[in-house]
Amino acid sequence: MTSQQKITVGLVGFGLSGRYFHAPFLSTHPGFELRKVVTSRPDEVAAFDPSISTVATADDLFADDSIQLVFICSPNETHFQYAKAALEHDKHVVVEKPFATNESETDQLLEFAAKRGLLATAYQNRRWDSDFLTVKQLMDQNRLGDVLDYEARYDRLMPVDSRNQSWKERPGEGRGSLYNLGPHLIDQALQLFGKPQSVSAEVRMIRPNSMIEDFFTIRLGYTGKQVTLRSSLMMHQNQLRFSVHGTAGSFIKGGLDVQEEELRKNRLPNEPAFGIEPADRWGTLTANGLSEQVESLPGNYGAYYAGVHASIADGADPLVKPHEIQQIARVIALARQSSLESHTLPF
Repeated sequence: MTSQQKITVGLVGFGLSGRYFHAPFLSTHPGFELRKVVTSRPDEVAAFDPSISTVATADDLFADDSIQLVFICSPNETHFQYAKAALEHDKHVVVEKPFATNESETDQLLEFAAKRGLLATAYQNRRWDSDFLTVKQLMDQNRLGDVLDYEARYDRLMPVDSRNQSWKERPGEGRGSLYNLGPHLIDQALQLFGKPQSVSAEVRMIRPNSMIEDFFTIRLGYTGKQVTLRSSLMMHQNQLRFSVHGTAGSFIKGGLDVQEEELRKNRLPNEPAFGIEPADRWGTLTANGLSEQVESLPGNYGAYYAGVHASIADGADPLVKPHEIQQIARVIALARQSSLESHTLPF
């Protein structure tokens, strides 16, 4: 039986991640109480929920003994220091992707949390994207047969704008698309196919005046199949998400999961029809010379939060496990090295 224990939560950051991804789910899940947010924009927190208090620094949050769980939603290079500090204050932590900026930091955080008997896990919400759940179901049902060629993409059209002051467009440790979008694509592929045998990659800047790496192609080596992960921030036609070809059929899927879009419109995840894709985003399955639209499964980021609650309240295994977090960090490290050295590396 699932515990009804109420877990008190604090957020470090109230930007896109804290405001639109985490706060709505934490506020609507009966097992969480979102109490405190670290932010320089307290008015935005008050507009979301005036009962949530705000503090100016992460140290102020960590010093609050009433907070049991902290979500780290700050710039990538701060993830390690904030997560470590939260664990030192005996708080469980959920860290936005990337979990850390390198393998050493990843291992240190996971080992430190284990020694203290605390949960430290990564926010890999895209396992519960509508399109990915649909691809996984088709594979589980063997409707594609043996997968021979898998390609997944996260593309955007985001030309460099000198007026954009976002930290994501500034150079720094752990910055760029490989760290911001790569963990999603890598995690999905590892969920479907397991640990790869090799990694090769190209990571570079392609936009005029870009200060970050905004393009990558990663190829994961598996016996009998080609697995390719791509992202570009300079794609005018950016609808393609999945192309999966197998011995029994092919599945092509475009468009993005609707949950982020709905959250940005201030819809809450407990509203009717949340996460359900419109028919014009459904993918096409082709087999035996015939094509059919496949209704997308509903997206369900709420399952992630239910899993975090179960881990803390009931001792359930985390949905995003330590070895999976380490494998993502390993692929990112190898992708960077492969791109620099221009050759394939063993995993």
